[in-house]
Amino acid sequence: MSGQAGALVWALAGVPAATGGVLALAGRRADRVAPGTAVAAALGTLALAVAAAREAAAVSAPFLEGLPLGLSAAGMSGPLAVTVAGATVTVLLFAAAGREGGARARFHGLMLLFAAAMLVTVTATTLTTLLLGWEVMGAASWALIGHRWREPARTEAAQVAFVTTRAADLGLYVAAGAALAGGVGSLRLDRLPEAAGPWLHVVTAGVVTAALGKSAQLPFAFWLSRAMQGPSAVSALLHSATMVAAGAYLLLRLSPLTAASGWGGAAVAWAGAVTALALGLVALAQRDLKQLLAASTCAQTGFMVLAAGVAATTGGTLQLMAHAAAKSLAFLVSGWWLARLGTKSLTRLRGAARRHRAVGAAFTVAALGLAGVPPLSLWAAKDLVLAGALAHDPWLYAVGLAAAVVSACYSVKALWYVWQPVEREAAGSAVRRAASPRRVPVAVSLAVPAAAVPGLAVLALPGPRAALGRAVGGGSGPAPGAGELLLSAGLAVVAGCAAWVLGGRRTVLPPAVVAAARDWLRLERAARVCLVRPVRRLAAALAAFDDRVLDRCVHALAAGAVRCAAFTDRRVEAAVDAAVEEVGAAGRRLGRLARRPQSGLLHQYLAQAVAAFTVLALVLVLVR
Repeated sequence: MSGQAGALVWALAGVPAATGGVLALAGRRADRVAPGTAVAAALGTLALAVAAAREAAAVSAPFLEGLPLGLSAAGMSGPLAVTVAGATVTVLLFAAAGREGGARARFHGLMLLFAAAMLVTVTATTLTTLLLGWEVMGAASWALIGHRWREPARTEAAQVAFVTTRAADLGLYVAAGAALAGGVGSLRLDRLPEAAGPWLHVVTAGVVTAALGKSAQLPFAFWLSRAMQGPSAVSALLHSATMVAAGAYLLLRLSPLTAASGWGGAAVAWAGAVTALALGLVALAQRDLKQLLAASTCAQTGFMVLAAGVAATTGGTLQLMAHAAAKSLAFLVSGWWLARLGTKSLTRLRGAARRHRAVGAAFTVAALGLAGVPPLSLWAAKDLVLAGALAHDPWLYAVGLAAAVVSACYSVKALWYVWQPVEREAAGSAVRRAASPRRVPVAVSLAVPAAAVPGLAVLALPGPRAALGRAVGGGSGPAPGAGELLLSAGLAVVAGCAAWVLGGRRTVLPPAVVAAARDWLRLERAARVCLVRPVRRLAAALAAFDDRVLDRCVHALAAGAVRCAAFTDRRVEAAVDAAVEEVGAAGRRLGRLARRPQSGLLHQYLAQAVAAFTVLALVLVLVR
């Protein structure tokens, strides 16, 4: 790979990361220039994404011993990098026209960092690189959901979302450790299926857990309901092409890993299908537009997860791209209505599309795309996914088809409310003119995804589908037959018509079931009962053990050491001191004995000794 092509990939993540970091750190001084700077950086990132995808650029750099950093825009990464960059442009255009609670430099900087982390995630070629993007994305989402941090409800929602996804993210670390133990020393994503023996199953379980948590699939779906406390622009980016799509993308990317494990593919497919159906019913029960869209994100992402489980990579990729366009458009419209009308309640949004027909038309495009009404793109994507499901298991296909029917119902329900006529007086009293966003940036931000939603349906045609399959490296996959197309389209139309006729009438389901659905199946309550409370009780028990057992043991040991020291001081030290004193006294006595000969007449003693030895020598000579 040439140096120029490698520079494209580095710049693809580096430009938004550097710009976002500067804006986030600049503070209120940069508030005035932040929106324009952020949009310019996003446009530059989009151009870089297109160029990198065209060149299939790749680059690698040393990081840790044997664990390099790798980025590549080849294969599936190229189209998704363009999708992420395009969604970022439209969302930042909308944010530039609104008022995100002051601190605009920090807000736009965090949005760019969020997008940069997702770009690192989709272009990563090693698990090490993926983890870097994955972690920054989670931290940025926490800061963005709690952007208005002076409101306790928003900070609590950010904490719930962060802790839930963070707990699931631990699966990636388990997977990395298992991959190293299983012989995948470089942690390359395409080599993870080569992990040896039981380590392969541990790697698969870790990746699946992290992906389901990030994409708000069952049983982790409840955190996405809490994330609706964030600004509308955050919701649009988070739901369309960044954090919620990251887990589904990872499963699509690593479908060879789940297939190699033997059980991973089926587990992932059923998790996606059940989430698509269950959260579709949750969306159908909602009275809050943003909550409806949030539940629909879980449901629509479930189709991507289903595609990953049945190796329908082309359909899953198209579903991801089309959903990014439709959901960003839907959330931007809901944000516009929230700023203009001051409400997100469906009952209070009656007639909103009639009063603002251009915005209402944009929402209609998004809702019909989510409903799967032909010829919009999500209809084509869902049929590609369902064709793959039918090739694996008819029951899986049946659950997915039921989820597609439910998606038509909740989408048409939202349309029914916003297109219902209301009295002019009531409409006029609800408008908050002072909060109206500026029209030009909003018009551009809505027009781009509104054109993309039906435009992406072209990719479902045989020729473009085959080209997309080759681009993402998964083949075009099984194509839906004419009967399957007629069945899914007919059911979607019938369900949509039934939902329109029923409109805002009460459902025939028992009130307890409806209440549970509105409360997101009470998943957060179940998590608190089944996980949070036991962990807290275990922590309390360990704290009590620490206080009552370990702490007392430490104090007892300390007291014993003090008593031992006192005994040593009284008995041992006294004996040692006495011995030392005796040695000293003996030394002093020897010293006094040694000093006695030292009288000052030593020279006389020497002379006498010499004379005596001389006399003795003479005697010996004479005797002989």
